[in-house]
Amino acid sequence: MTKRITADEVTHVATLARLRVADDELVMFTEQLAAVLETASALEALDLDGVEPMAQPYALTNVLREDVVTPSLDPTEVLAMAPAAEDGRFRVPPALGDAQ
Repeated sequence: MTKRITADEVTHVATLARLRVADDELVMFTEQLAAVLETASALEALDLDGVEPMAQPYALTNVLREDVVTPSLDPTEVLAMAPAAEDGRFRVPPALGDAQ
């Protein structure tokens, strides 16, 4: 097992990350980071010789439905309900300033 992380080391990491950490947070973060590092150390100690690397432990398959054409809304009727329409499309305010 590796040595336990100190509050000074957590403060140093926080400084490098440009994070302000209050004293009460420092205690909590030190404990949490220590737990993460202990878990990583335990995983590092595992004998994984002969274990195949994998990205997904379960076989995945796509479940697709048939592409069937079904009745849809009438475009003219939908555009008639829109606040503004132009040339068969919805008219919306410009997103990047004034339109020319």
